[in-house]
Amino acid sequence: MHEFSVANHLLELCLKNARENSATTISRVTIKIGKLSGVEPHFLQNAFDVLKDKTIAQAAVLDIIHQDVVIHCIDCVKDFTLKENEFSCPECSGVNINVIDGEEMFLMTMELG
Repeated sequence: MHEFSVANHLLELCLKNARENSATTISRVTIKIGKLSGVEPHFLQNAFDVLKDKTIAQAAVLDIIHQDVVIHCIDCVKDFTLKENEFSCPECSGVNINVIDGEEMFLMTMELG
């Protein structure tokens, strides 16, 4: 379960930002997880809940935004959100595409006190 190491890195990043901003608490952490990121949100949530204990983030709520896969069709010059993992343009059926969102995990916001 690599989500434990991902959660550990996320928590370390949050604690570092809190220290840099002289915060004494972290009350909320919002992340965006892409469907192609390889991160299972449920397991990440559980790992974060375990790791945050006895830190300034112990009461923090982890909000997870689930990001669909967004592609850009080079032939149509349009962007589309994929409902299924069929990597072709829904308009022209071409495969000359780039994935522009949905592959990564991002720390979006933190609420510090």
